[in-house]
Amino acid sequence: MASLYVHVPFCPTLCPYCDFHVVRRGPGWVEAYLRRLKEEAQALHERFPKPLRTLYLGGGTPSYLRDRELVALFQSLPWALAEGAEVTLEANPGTLSPGRLRLLQDLGVNRLSLGVQSFQELVLKFLGRAHGRKGALRAVEMALEWGFRVSIDLILGLPMQDVEADLKEAARLGVGHVSAYTLQVEKGTPFALLGLKEDPEREAWAMERAEEVLGETGLFRYEVSNFAREGEEARHNLVYWRAGFWLALGPAATGQYPGEGGAYALRRTAPPLPRWLRGEAPKEEAISPLEHAKESLMLGLRLREGVDVGAVEERTGLALFPLLQGRAVELAQEGLLQVLGKRLLPTPKAFPLLHRVVLALWEAL
Repeated sequence: MASLYVHVPFCPTLCPYCDFHVVRRGPGWVEAYLRRLKEEAQALHERFPKPLRTLYLGGGTPSYLRDRELVALFQSLPWALAEGAEVTLEANPGTLSPGRLRLLQDLGVNRLSLGVQSFQELVLKFLGRAHGRKGALRAVEMALEWGFRVSIDLILGLPMQDVEADLKEAARLGVGHVSAYTLQVEKGTPFALLGLKEDPEREAWAMERAEEVLGETGLFRYEVSNFAREGEEARHNLVYWRAGFWLALGPAATGQYPGEGGAYALRRTAPPLPRWLRGEAPKEEAISPLEHAKESLMLGLRLREGVDVGAVEERTGLALFPLLQGRAVELAQEGLLQVLGKRLLPTPKAFPLLHRVVLALWEAL
């Protein structure tokens, strides 16, 4: 286990569709956050001191922190970085400048995940984004000029959106990775309170177009919502989708650590910022081998590579494939799965129907 997620909850604006744990800056909050983060990092490092292969700073908007705050954050992490480690920082376009990019390089960041969402002014205003089209384009171009590996987020399928224009703009820029999502109207968000509804048919069409348009320029769909050039896949996120172990720091951050005493893993979930700042410890919940097996199916089937049931059997000690084989063959006959030995691979037809595929396999366990 050599991956770490750090949650930075601060954001300059609270977007109407967002249900992540985010807050605006309050007086003294960032300073208190950095003190608490350093304490938590030192305690976790004592338990898990191995060098990191991946480090991911998410949020929130980590790039919203001031220069000295970013320096303090990185200095609070006692882990060494393994050779060739992937260090990702989430950023909004309006928070980048040549000086900021130079600092990020000095801190060891080599991959930027940019919250572009769209290159169209009307869509950006609808989504409550602080940047416009020109700011988005300039941020992506600057990051590429400075030599960062760049991933951009896009939200697709909105009623006022020219989906193909956004996809072609992303492809034209030459980024190595695109995360393409459809709008999820989450309970309690401003969009939900306004009564906005999702459009499953338009969203399914948008994702089909994403696979076609991005694929034509070498950005291939390796996960339900993620497209990359060969070698540009998000290594940190692959740890999640392959149901691996990762450390986590910060308020509301979730990690998964090796278990003890019959548990396959311990899931660590931290409290929200106010309670976390007061020193409330994260909860650690035991994950059984069967729960891990189910999660491995759910997450692994999001990937084009699928899930190796034999490897899950080795990790958990459970004889899973005899239970799954009959249901897997049925799903294969429907054109939703490929069964290659003990590996189950989703077909393109399965991606919009993954919920049904996963439930069918779970029912067999």
